[in-house]
Amino acid sequence: MNRQKSYDAPQAVASGKSAPGSLFLVGTPIGNLEDMTMRAIRTLKEVDLIAAEDTRQTRKLLSHFEIHTRLVSYHEHNKEASGPELIRLLLEGQSIAIVSDAGLPAISDPGADLVRDAVEQDIAVIPIPGANAALSALIMSGLPTDTFTFAGFPPRERKSLQKRLTELSALRSTLLFYESPHRIKKTLGEMLESIGDRRIAVIRELTKRHEEAIRGTVSECIAWFEEHQPLGEFCIVVEGASDGEAGNGLANPEAWWSKLGLEEHVAHYEAEMSRKDAIKQAATDRGLPKRDVYNEVNR
Repeated sequence: MNRQKSYDAPQAVASGKSAPGSLFLVGTPIGNLEDMTMRAIRTLKEVDLIAAEDTRQTRKLLSHFEIHTRLVSYHEHNKEASGPELIRLLLEGQSIAIVSDAGLPAISDPGADLVRDAVEQDIAVIPIPGANAALSALIMSGLPTDTFTFAGFPPRERKSLQKRLTELSALRSTLLFYESPHRIKKTLGEMLESIGDRRIAVIRELTKRHEEAIRGTVSECIAWFEEHQPLGEFCIVVEGASDGEAGNGLANPEAWWSKLGLEEHVAHYEAEMSRKDAIKQAATDRGLPKRDVYNEVNR
């Protein structure tokens, strides 16, 4: 068990060593520099060290706000070496802020690994909220916002992409994806095949001068992209499954598991996760209550 009191004054440990520092997760603008909060600026000025996904990009931000804190690199390709060193500095009492290129750190970036390691060492992890592309896209999409599922970047390989979309197809919640400009048409095509012609909003350049939202059905958006080649990073907001789709788990009648029995379906997932999680995932695929699947495969 781990209990964190974020703003209690740090106490020295019995050995006489300094108490650990804190890891601050600082949100940065996703395009418009005016979205930088006063608290984020103050935090970046006060910490001992800033760990950034792209130091060149972050240095521009720090320069704009006249922040002179030491900057180091922490990204997907050096996290195995940089992560333990950052944890060591935190344990020695230094305070560290982690930032991503844009938005909230630890969302679809290696900051999540550093947070996990910090929690395991009883280091306080403190969020400094800021802009977020997925939620910004959701609230301007015109689609339901009461429940949603963030799915991040879709897999690149086609088979994995089809499997992932099929797994999500029975969810009633609105789906949120990130996608790059050179893959947007391919991903929309796979969405049409795997989840059907639902309502979606494809949004790019959030908070920037060329911010744009294309709303319609999947097929309408595909047709639009056949005639236009816009740049920028995209957020895709997809309508959740209808009652009929969720009820039978077959938004796509060609779902990879549609010819499997329930036990075979669960066994497929057991190759890569626990039986409990396998039952839960199979239930999600089929739009069935988890208890019903559990009772059926354990008779």
